[in-house]
Amino acid sequence: MKLGIPKETLTGEARVAITPEVAKSLIGKGFEVCVERGAGEGAHYHDDTYAEAGVTLVDRAEALACDIVAKVRRPTVEDAAQMREGAVFIGMLETCGEDEVASTLRARDIAVLALERIPRISRAQSMDVLSSQANIGGYRAVIEAAARYERFMPMMMTAAGSAKPARVVVLGVGVAGLQAIATARRLGAEVYAYDIRPETREQIESLGAKPIDLDIGEEGSGEGGYAKELSDEAKARQQQLLADELARAHIIITTAQIPCRPAPQLVAPEVVERMREGSVIVDMAAGSGGNCPLSRPDEIVTEHGVIIVGHTNYPSMMATDASAFFARNIANLLGIMVDKGEDGSLSLKDLDEDEITAAAQFKPQTSE
Repeated sequence: MKLGIPKETLTGEARVAITPEVAKSLIGKGFEVCVERGAGEGAHYHDDTYAEAGVTLVDRAEALACDIVAKVRRPTVEDAAQMREGAVFIGMLETCGEDEVASTLRARDIAVLALERIPRISRAQSMDVLSSQANIGGYRAVIEAAARYERFMPMMMTAAGSAKPARVVVLGVGVAGLQAIATARRLGAEVYAYDIRPETREQIESLGAKPIDLDIGEEGSGEGGYAKELSDEAKARQQQLLADELARAHIIITTAQIPCRPAPQLVAPEVVERMREGSVIVDMAAGSGGNCPLSRPDEIVTEHGVIIVGHTNYPSMMATDASAFFARNIANLLGIMVDKGEDGSLSLKDLDEDEITAAAQFKPQTSE
């Protein structure tokens, strides 16, 4: 069974779906791993290292023609058209409905396992790409904020005077938010956090941060551990009550996103105007509309003296480790997808039989 790994072509994407270490493990289990030449260069995994692991280095067309094709990001229409009919694609499809890429894959009878659809159940934790990459993103977001905040993060006492610790507010306490809290605490900041799901309070406190309690009249817990969208009335009340807390912050890390919906707006322009000059907002939801309407995707802007960071791909900034985590997720997923025969040959299982692969198969949702 051939596993193909094409090079990522999306601008700014440095990750690769399979690393040499994981490739060697998969080859030992009976896979023939075919990696496009140069696919790992952006993550500092070079062709000679893949070759030493037993990988077959190929051109793009050969990688796309394999039985299973694994990518980090969604394929292009051209990539989809080059895949073998009846093959399997594993990767981020990054769509909630039918589009040209999904239609092309469907027309070629290609089974699509959209990694963002991996269910959040205990069995699937080792395959959960969203969590592994969000964990990296939360860490990197704090590093980006600290690099642009022109003051100390921790309390600093010297013979020349002292500096108070930075006041950091994290909005959204999912995987990225929890890692952001932990990282900011390790850097010595005074950390506060807010999430509309009441069950996150204990998690916030366990990391040494202080929860922000707001009575907005609704509970925000949704399915699968995600937050749900609030009513317009609750959103307005949330912004009003948050305003004073956010205006006092020196650094705000926003991570709040809702699957297949625009990101909730939490940091209003009026709040930005009230913040101290030189403060920093890192809007991790900039790619899906932004938690702050002043943020711009993949840009760093300054508004009212406040630096607003709108990077949309933090894992790619740490491509070596991000690729390693991603590759292990893929390997674990492959482990439940194939059977090994007595002769050592691999065969694909019925993807509908396992709850994980059944849930991950792409089925377009109709937009309301």
